[in-house]
Amino acid sequence: MSNDKTLIFNGRPENGQPGLRATSLGIQSDTAFHEASRRLEGRDLCSIGDLAVDEMAAIMELAHTVKAHPEDFRTALDAKQMVLFFEKASLRTRLTFEAGINTTGGNAIFVDQTQSPLGEREPLADVARNLERWMNIIVLRTYAHETITELATYSRIPVINALSDLEHPCQAIADFMTLEERFGSAQGLNVAYVGDGNNVCHSLMLTAAQLGAHIRVASPKGYGPKLDIIHKAIEISESTGGSITLLTDPSKAVAGAHAIYTDVCTSMGSEHEATKRAPVFKPYQVNEALMAQAEADAVFMHCLPAHRNAEVTDTVLDGPQSIVFDQAENRLHAQKAIVLMLLGGAKRLPQSRNRNHHARKSSHG
Repeated sequence: MSNDKTLIFNGRPENGQPGLRATSLGIQSDTAFHEASRRLEGRDLCSIGDLAVDEMAAIMELAHTVKAHPEDFRTALDAKQMVLFFEKASLRTRLTFEAGINTTGGNAIFVDQTQSPLGEREPLADVARNLERWMNIIVLRTYAHETITELATYSRIPVINALSDLEHPCQAIADFMTLEERFGSAQGLNVAYVGDGNNVCHSLMLTAAQLGAHIRVASPKGYGPKLDIIHKAIEISESTGGSITLLTDPSKAVAGAHAIYTDVCTSMGSEHEATKRAPVFKPYQVNEALMAQAEADAVFMHCLPAHRNAEVTDTVLDGPQSIVFDQAENRLHAQKAIVLMLLGGAKRLPQSRNRNHHARKSSHG
């Protein structure tokens, strides 16, 4: 892709402005919520692409409800057992999953796999067949996405992707929950992702598509998102009115954006590329000048941990537009909602029934 080429999918290329779906994508009735919940019970969450649009809407609604009314879910997962296998270091993911199930009546057991990857000591199929006899749900943070999908294939209990080299679905759900809190709805929102087309980028693209948002991804040539993720996001967006735009120019990506998102230039497992990547990603740093090109009420987002003054300046990260710690907080509530859904503990409270998500009109008209 050359520096001046922009690819827009499910938009109106003739004027560069994506279309906007007029109808709400949110859950419109108790029946719809319960039907989506029923389908999710016992399922895995390996990828955002595993979800139907109404299932994503139900998870998002439940996440907001759980945050607003945690007392109504304190015994929802009574005596349920969660095991977490992490091949990578973690702060937010581990603690929010553990706190989440502990505050809904269950228990978490953490297994440190940083020194011995899953499947090394014994086949994943054997691991799965043991775990399903003792546990109710498995949470995996791995290098290879295939580790998660293989364990899910062999296990009869739900498996959650807590990060792989392909996706970070729980992060993206919490991120869009945070955007809904700030803007009222993700539908019609313009989100700019600037940086490496990595696992976080992949899940953001898919979630934006599910919720009818318009996401623009600006990455250096050769560092864009994977084609299969692009194709899946386009497929989803065709039914929701969202759009996917791929660019190499960060200024074009953030122009008129309601949210600017970035991540580290070198993900865990690719540290050996740090020296090579640093100069390539330098023009993609989110600083005050780049933020100024977005909407006046635009927010800055990052999944954390951040490399300060690398992909983002201190001024932006600690500034008034930054909502990075709101995102971190919402990991707890989003993951509680996911676990509740997969373990059959979801319910729709009367307070959530009138949660209308009206489409936010783009500032471009």
